Amino acid sequence: MIQDASRRRLLFGGAMVGAGALLAACTSNEQGPSTAQTKGPEGDNANAAPGKAVTIGFSAPAADHGWMAAITNNAKAQAAAYSDVTFNSVEAGADAAAQRAALDTLISQKPDAIVMLPHDGKELTASGLKAMQAGIPVINLDRAFTQALAYRVMIKGDNYGMGVSAGNYVVAQMKAKGVTNPVIGEIAGIDSLELTQERSQGFKDALAAAGFTVANRRAAEFTVDSGQREATNLLQALPKIDALWNHDDDQGVGVLAAVSQANRTEFIMVGGAGSKAAIEAIQADNTVLKATVTYSPSMASSAISLARLVAQGRGLSDLVELAVPKDITLASETITKENAANYLQLGF
Repeated sequence: MIQDASRRRLLFGGAMVGAGALLAACTSNEQGPSTAQTKGPEGDNANAAPGKAVTIGFSAPAADHGWMAAITNNAKAQAAAYSDVTFNSVEAGADAAAQRAALDTLISQKPDAIVMLPHDGKELTASGLKAMQAGIPVINLDRAFTQALAYRVMIKGDNYGMGVSAGNYVVAQMKAKGVTNPVIGEIAGIDSLELTQERSQGFKDALAAAGFTVANRRAAEFTVDSGQREATNLLQALPKIDALWNHDDDQGVGVLAAVSQANRTEFIMVGGAGSKAAIEAIQADNTVLKATVTYSPSMASSAISLARLVAQGRGLSDLVELAVPKDITLASETITKENAANYLQLGF
């Protein structure tokens, strides 16, 4: 995520040996997918049988973030698992305009389906509409378009549920500690994204059910630097804190750096997404990070599988219906020290 190597070394030096070093792997975009994040065509599942050969186009933002890198890696690996799939990936560029241009080229090549994770769902809705009008089914991944006509299938994580899971964990921990009026902080992601707004709303609603509120909220940018900066500001604003939710485990590397540098240990922290290094840190139990809520990039693997079935005119073999469902939302689960071993294989 951070491209400046010297900056990365600074973040993980000194005081970060006990915190950020455990999470350093979050930011890698070189690690391939685990076998648990992809699923081959083995077994007696009817969908495993080869069908007609199809070409699946793919577009996602640059892999300069651990979660986003896993999205692209998983998509490639899942496509490679099928003998009847040709994978055609196009660069998404630095912004929505660049991704639109790349998608125009892809649409002109007439693939059998397109899996698209947009820079911004609202800004790329027109591209989804253009593909669908050209007879190319679109699998909208993660960031939702604003019109249902722009996609054949939508698959995403439960952003609202992510906030609810984080909030419920905080509430349970505060009640267990007998804290009746906790000071709670929140380090969000990019505020202009609907997914960030949904995560914050879920967190707010879960806390409100217990009569709790967020004392200080800062929006970061899903980067190590922004996480460190905003966490530093939040910790300075709150001399005492009981709980902190950080929306993103990659961003959390910087958050933990700020926590370590401030020498603050009086609170619990919940992460977001379920990176492998975050899960390992939770297992080690030697930082304030005590839990993370899942938002797995394995959804990209599922998106490729769904695109294949849609392009081949097949449905999900375990469902009675003949066609793939229109909308699929994955559950957000809570990973703690007690169940971390079960989720480690799904970490990215």
